[in-house]
Amino acid sequence: MAQQSEENEFSGNTADVTGADQAHPQIQAQSLAPMPIGAAAGHMPLRSTRRDALLCVVLGLACLALYLMPTGFENRLPDNAVRCRATVLSVDNERVHQYGIVRMGTQYVTMRAIDGPYAGQTWQAGNDLVGKMELDKVFAPGDTALMVLTLRDGKVADAVAQDHYRLHTQAVAFGIFALLLLAFAGATGLKALLSFVFSALMIWKALVPALLRDVDPILLGLGVTTAITAATILLVGGMNRRGLAAWLGSLLGIGATCALALAFAGPFQLHGAVRPYAETVLYSGYPHLNMTRIFLASIFMASSGALMDLAMDVAASMAELAAQNPGISRRAALASGLRVGRAVVGTMTTTLLLAYSGGYIATLMLFMAQGIPLENALNLPFVSAEIMNTLVGSIGLVTVAPFTALTGTWLLIRPGHANSASAGA
Repeated sequence: MAQQSEENEFSGNTADVTGADQAHPQIQAQSLAPMPIGAAAGHMPLRSTRRDALLCVVLGLACLALYLMPTGFENRLPDNAVRCRATVLSVDNERVHQYGIVRMGTQYVTMRAIDGPYAGQTWQAGNDLVGKMELDKVFAPGDTALMVLTLRDGKVADAVAQDHYRLHTQAVAFGIFALLLLAFAGATGLKALLSFVFSALMIWKALVPALLRDVDPILLGLGVTTAITAATILLVGGMNRRGLAAWLGSLLGIGATCALALAFAGPFQLHGAVRPYAETVLYSGYPHLNMTRIFLASIFMASSGALMDLAMDVAASMAELAAQNPGISRRAALASGLRVGRAVVGTMTTTLLLAYSGGYIATLMLFMAQGIPLENALNLPFVSAEIMNTLVGSIGLVTVAPFTALTGTWLLIRPGHANSASAGA
C-alpha cells in the first residue's frame, strides 16, 4: 500500500509539471533554448568583444597622436639649454646661512653628468636658496640631480642644479601600479590603464594648451570631460547599453555640477586667482585669461571621476538585475537603481570631502594653532573656494544616481524583449 501510494504521488507530481509546461509553452521553449555562445562561461558576446577591441585600438592610436601632437608652446624653451641627469660629487655650503628653520644663500654643487651629450663631464652648479621650504632643495653627496646646462658658442657656459631627479622613482611607482592593475584585473586592467594614459594626455596636450589660448574654459572643460568619461566608461564597462547608460548618467551629473558651479559663482564672490600659481600665470604674459571661469571649470572636472564611479556602479547593478530577472518592469528596475544609488552616494560624498580636505591639513593646523575663529577661517577666499568645490561636487554626485537610474531604465529594460541579451549588446 505504501509503495502504491508513493507511485501515485510521483505520478501526480509528474502530471502537475507536465501540465504546467503545457499551460506555459513559452517557459518550456525558453528553458530548452540554447544559451548564447560564451554566456555559460560569463563571457561577453563576440560582437561586443570585437567592439571593445576596436575601441582599444582607436584609443591606443589616439594616445599616440596626442603624445606626438605639439602643444605650440615648445618654442618657449631656450634652444641653448641641455637637461641631463647628474650625480652630486660634493657640496659647498659656505655661503648658505641658517635662519631658524630655513636656509638662504647659494649652495655650490659639484656634479658629474650621467647621460646626454656631456656624460662623464663634471661641473660646479649653483643652487639658490630663497628661504621657502616648499621651493628650496638642498643637495648632498650621492644625490641624483636634474642639471641644466646653458650653451654658448657650442660650449657649456653655465650649469644649474635644477632639482632632485625624481623621474625614475615616479616611473617605478607607475610600474608597480600598472603591474598590480594588470595582475588583478587582467584585460580590464589593461583597458583601465589605457584610459588612464589617455586622460593624462588629454589634460596635458589638449586642455592646458587650449586654456592658454583663451578658449572658453567651461565649454572646453565640458568637451574634455565628455571625451575622458566616454573613453573610461566605454573602455572599461564595454561598448554596450550598460556602458552607454553609465556614460549618459555621468554626463547629466557633470552638466548639473557645471550649472551649480556657475550659479554659485556670484554669491561666493571668488576670483579664480585663489588657486595656487593662478596669479603667477597672469604675470607670465597671460593677463587676459579669465581665471574665474577656469576655476569654475575645475570644479566639475575635479568631481567627474567620482561621478563616473557612481554612474558605473548603478548601471552595472541594473544590468545585472535585468540579466537575472528578464521580466522585471521599468518601474521596479528604476526603484532598484535608486536604492543602489542611495547606498553608494552615502560613501562617495565623504570621499570627495576627504580628497579635497586632505591637501589642506597643514592649513587647518595653522588655524587651530593660532586660535583663528572658525567663522573667520571659513570666510577666507581659499577656504571658501574649497568649500564650494566640495559642496558643489557633492551635490552633483547626488544627482548622478537618479540620472543613471533613469538612463539605465530606458536603455537596459526593454518590455517584450530579453533583457539579459540586450544589456550587453
